[in-house]
Amino acid sequence: MSTIQSIREYDPGFRSDRIRVAWYALLAVLLLVGAYTTWLRIDRGMASTNLTSVTPWGAWVAFYIYFVGLSAGAFLVSTMANVFDVSGMHEIDRDALFAAIISMVVAMLFVWTDLGRMDRMYFPFLYRQLTSPLSWEVHAYVAYIGVLMTELYLSMRIDLARLATRLDDWRGTLFGYLTLGRTDTSEAAQATDRKWLKRVGVLGIPLAIFFVHGGTGVLFAVAKARPYWNSGLFPVIFIVSAVVSGTALVTAVYVLRRKFLSDEELDLGLLERLAKLLAAFVLVDFALTSIDALIAINSLHPTEIETWTMILTGQMAWSFWLVMVGLGWVVPLILISRKRWRRTPALMVLAGLSVVVGIVGVRFNIVVPPLVLPVMEQLPHGDYFPTLVEWGTSVGMIAVGLLMYTIGAELLPLTPLGAESE
Repeated sequence: MSTIQSIREYDPGFRSDRIRVAWYALLAVLLLVGAYTTWLRIDRGMASTNLTSVTPWGAWVAFYIYFVGLSAGAFLVSTMANVFDVSGMHEIDRDALFAAIISMVVAMLFVWTDLGRMDRMYFPFLYRQLTSPLSWEVHAYVAYIGVLMTELYLSMRIDLARLATRLDDWRGTLFGYLTLGRTDTSEAAQATDRKWLKRVGVLGIPLAIFFVHGGTGVLFAVAKARPYWNSGLFPVIFIVSAVVSGTALVTAVYVLRRKFLSDEELDLGLLERLAKLLAAFVLVDFALTSIDALIAINSLHPTEIETWTMILTGQMAWSFWLVMVGLGWVVPLILISRKRWRRTPALMVLAGLSVVVGIVGVRFNIVVPPLVLPVMEQLPHGDYFPTLVEWGTSVGMIAVGLLMYTIGAELLPLTPLGAESE
């Protein structure tokens, strides 16, 4: 079992100053690359990309749905602790919620960058369209982020209140503000927090499934001009792949944070349970994707067959076979296949990160191939691959998320603290 850090010993952050300096230096380089390419994006507009009227969506939209999926998946992992009270999962619920919040912030950055007029990002709130799934999605994202922040607050409020009274430095003052004035740490106050945490979690489940990532799938499924997307199974596949990526992210973060950002021991039993969940979700994802492909090919619809032919044998077939199938399915299933390997932290980090990268291939295969094909005969085919500006801005926005998570992990009590000094 893992040891829970006490309030008296509270000292989150990198265990090694050398690793801290190297990590922040790497993030600084990535942020500079992102800042420069973002300036190019603003200065040159869409001319800095390979997006065209034939292929209007590309890397930014792929990363957008990727990070929305990471967020929804991480949140659903947190509900195992906060809603369903699964044994041992309370140790990772704050990690999952914080990662879900950061992922949504990064997803919104990708949406903002993809807008032709970036200065009009607030227009959906001024000019609502009740018949537009996209309009509904924007409002669902705001509500969802509110649910995530409320859950994280309720989950750590007791520890924040305790730390605010024990620490006499700037952190104590900050934690006092973060409690929002609720400093009661009695058993009754804890019971109230747990009760509302469960209620908010229950509210968030349908929001995450039907509106956030299922709703993101709907944005594609309602596009009748693209038969590959126009499927009732599409939103379900979005939800399952979200759970896969979220579980993988939480598994990797659980090990890495305890390796580099705390002195706590790993709960190998919890690590094994996460690995088994990940394997189960990967198999379900594989099954649904296979069913979707078989239905599409069996329909003998020319566009469906041409799209799948492009995915399987076209110029980006490496994205399907190497990234999606190889990293997303084969590698993690091999690493999780033996009990001894499931209890080996380094291998489980490798399995988790392999899935996290593999799902990127899934998102690119969803977005790009259907848009390369013309919607009508005689129209030209598209030809898309991200430019350096698209890759650079993407790296920068991901670095923003990594920086936000690192600062939070170095500061906030993302692991429940002991109460022996209460």
